[in-house]
Amino acid sequence: MTSPSTPPTTSPHPGLSPSGHRDTFARDHLPPAALWPGLVLDPPELRRSGPLNCGAELLDATVERFGADRPAFHSPGQPPWSYGELQVTVDRIAHVLTDDLGVVPGNRVLLRGPTTRHLAACWLAVMKAGGVAVTVLAQARPGELATMCEIAEVGHALCDVRSVDDLAKAEAPGLRITTFGGDGPDDLLHRAAAKPSSYEAVATAADDVALIAFTSGTTGRPKGCMHFHRDVLAIADTFSRHVLKPTPDDVFAGSPPLGFTFGLGGLVVFPLRAGASALLLEQAGPRQLLPAIAEHRVSVLFTAPTAYRAMLAETGPRDLSSLRRCVSAGENLPAATWHAWQEATGLRVINGIGATELLHIFISAADDAIRPGTTGLPVPGWQARIVDADGTELPDGEPGLLAVRGPVGCRYLADERQTDYVRHGWNITGDTYVREPDGYFRYVARADDMIISAGYNIAGPEVEDALLRHPDVTEAAVVGRPDEERGQIAVAYVVLRPGARRDTGTADALREFVKAELVPYKCPRVIEFLDALPRTATGKLQRFRLREPGRTVE
Repeated sequence: MTSPSTPPTTSPHPGLSPSGHRDTFARDHLPPAALWPGLVLDPPELRRSGPLNCGAELLDATVERFGADRPAFHSPGQPPWSYGELQVTVDRIAHVLTDDLGVVPGNRVLLRGPTTRHLAACWLAVMKAGGVAVTVLAQARPGELATMCEIAEVGHALCDVRSVDDLAKAEAPGLRITTFGGDGPDDLLHRAAAKPSSYEAVATAADDVALIAFTSGTTGRPKGCMHFHRDVLAIADTFSRHVLKPTPDDVFAGSPPLGFTFGLGGLVVFPLRAGASALLLEQAGPRQLLPAIAEHRVSVLFTAPTAYRAMLAETGPRDLSSLRRCVSAGENLPAATWHAWQEATGLRVINGIGATELLHIFISAADDAIRPGTTGLPVPGWQARIVDADGTELPDGEPGLLAVRGPVGCRYLADERQTDYVRHGWNITGDTYVREPDGYFRYVARADDMIISAGYNIAGPEVEDALLRHPDVTEAAVVGRPDEERGQIAVAYVVLRPGARRDTGTADALREFVKAELVPYKCPRVIEFLDALPRTATGKLQRFRLREPGRTVE
């Protein structure tokens, strides 16, 4: 499915295939091979080497297997795109990338916009053109975008015209922005309409970097997770193939945006790999999902526990008869939520844990293998165990750190935190788990300071930094508080300058300030004012005192 469009270069990392990239930034900035986790490449289909382009495999090879007439993407109020129409659109965009914009294999291309079929087509076009996709949230603020562009040295961006303002305000040096969805002659889709309808994919290597996905670090500075072309197919050939088990007639939908790997896998990679279709919704909250499931006969749903609880709370008619698979990830799925959904719908939720560092879900269970209250078993192709801080495996029933390895592993982009995540050849996810005697893995808590709210990762220090930029704030600490609806909520404890009012008006003003600085989901749900933050005699912040319910912190 690929051709040697660019001359291969010798890999600077031992054991990697000759690269199909001309711009070798991504491979040059992989962590040293000694710091990589061990890989598990079993079953045999995971042992991919040599030329491989995941965009060609997901689209061109699927067209060859299932035909061009099957539906690929559905959009509200519009006729569905067939695989043939998607293929032509993708190939024309790829021509714009290489012919007009000068994108060469290995260049980083930022993708930004609401979840639409055009954004998905742009991602596939970047893959086929041999670029490295950097997909970010449409809600990301200028400062966040500038940091990601700096870390990944992004030179090109394809952006929905409705999301371009904050990207332009980021003022990333050397960034060339091309918009789509507008009316002008320079619009990406206008240019693409005049291009040839076929494009032969660049012969990237199986272990060339295909995408850089950013995840929040507990320090607040995002970490770029680099994943290979073979990794993109590996998540489809492990979790999707062996646990989800989709069919070509399935219609996928869900709430996670394509800027999250949870959404990229569930709404693009998995359906295309299976010859199925996906409904792409710009707004995908519980109130939008319920009617969309009924109208488009959605059969496979991806969302977080918070959304399942919210959908149960919605009053009025609810037609979920088309659903056969419901996947939950992003945060822990309580047994009570699992039982409530099963009693209301007759459907068993497939729980799972994944990570941006590992691209998608690696522990899960489906059908009769589901045990409510547990996450499940290692997905075929993956291994998991519970270890202590020194990496020693702990006996069943004893809580410890979750350690995982499989066909995909953590490779941060030039980030010293690689040694925190990868230890003794295993990926340490930052979660405390227990392995039960029957082999099932049960979630206990986060082992770090990350707040997980409604499936979103929130780094407390990042929110603290934003609050401290407000002139009335002298100190701030942000921690997670248990919440029945969202799992956790972010709570900010704030010390104000002398004379500032400690009232709801100030709290509201601080929330609006944070929303202007960060993605809105990172905004604290609760702001409490203190005279001083609890600290040790040496001045270290005592976060545990802020987390304890019912404890005074004054």
